[in-house]
Amino acid sequence: MRQTWRWFGPKDLVSIDDTRQAGVEGIVSALHHVPTGVVWSPEDIALRKQQIATMSDGAPSTLTWDVVESLPVSEDIKKQCGNWRAHLDSYRESMRNLADAGIETICYNFMPVLDWTRTDLAWRLPSGGTCMRFDLADFVAFDLHILKRSGAEEDYPEELRATAAERFARMDDVAKEKLARNVVFGLPGAAENFTLEDVKTHLDEYSEIDADRLRTHMAAFLEEVAPLAQELGLRLCCHPDDPPMPLLGLPRIMSTEADYTWLVNAVDLSANGITLCSGSLGARPDNDLPGMMERLGDRVHFLHLRNVKRETNEIRGDFHEAEHLGGDTDMVALIKVALAEEARRKAAGRADCNIPFRPDHGQDILDDLKRQAQPGYPSIGRLKGLAELRGIIAAVSHGTRAA
Repeated sequence: MRQTWRWFGPKDLVSIDDTRQAGVEGIVSALHHVPTGVVWSPEDIALRKQQIATMSDGAPSTLTWDVVESLPVSEDIKKQCGNWRAHLDSYRESMRNLADAGIETICYNFMPVLDWTRTDLAWRLPSGGTCMRFDLADFVAFDLHILKRSGAEEDYPEELRATAAERFARMDDVAKEKLARNVVFGLPGAAENFTLEDVKTHLDEYSEIDADRLRTHMAAFLEEVAPLAQELGLRLCCHPDDPPMPLLGLPRIMSTEADYTWLVNAVDLSANGITLCSGSLGARPDNDLPGMMERLGDRVHFLHLRNVKRETNEIRGDFHEAEHLGGDTDMVALIKVALAEEARRKAAGRADCNIPFRPDHGQDILDDLKRQAQPGYPSIGRLKGLAELRGIIAAVSHGTRAA
């Protein structure tokens, strides 16, 4: 398993020097400053590769750009409106430029409007550290009383609406603003950041798009890009919905094993694959992560290894980001299956027998609390998670050799 680390570019408070000291082998990055729908130029791609390859003193880092995360799919493509055909042309051109630069793995998602969603970006843990958390009642308070989405009341039972109303009544203006900012939080250096009015506009444009129609649009997208990826030697891998549940009345179509089975069959090419995120998928109690890896592992091109602790056993429920070995996903079992998949690929002579993974998210601990890096992406918290994952990989690999 190839150890990688997400880096958001020069604005990231966790530097390339830091990642090199963490001992990773490759970097996961993207050109977040390029507006969605615009071609990633060879010059911008080359600059990012050079930034990754160079430490602050000019010495070589020995690190390579292994995975693109993400080459974003525009809302126009998802809705099949506006400039969607031009955006498809740009997407394919960006793929060609990435392939020419020697980058082979491209992660993307098909979540409408919002990317990952949390209600608290720094929830205090008993240890004194902090983590990200999703509180359903707080989210409903945002939906009903801050966003004031039309028809939102129909999406929630009366008891949950009452709890959300009580929460909202206790919030002062600062708390309301913080909740709204958390829900629509963007990436550092991103070219676009949504306002509440932007969100409302997008929601209106999705009013006639249900899950079946969004799935049809996704199949059309895959039919346009997956054959080119196959031709170029690229691996496309779709990230799951985060959290894997309906939000804001929007369709969510990458939340379960059945969804991913549909994905790989929609365009049955090896280039059309999966980003298996154990944290996103693990937020649902009906998702069996080791089983998914075993049954769909042939198409898993990228692994996000993190853990969440579910605070309820409902499909739509509260959860928080746990320590990598402290949540509800059996990380030992998942890694054991992933290593078995790598062994099968090696025996079959596949070039992609070493699956890239990264320690995804992390709790803010120790000096992370002072640095205040990108929420979910602290240096020490992720390094702690990576060390734990390395321990599992070493123990399972040793046990396999001994057997």
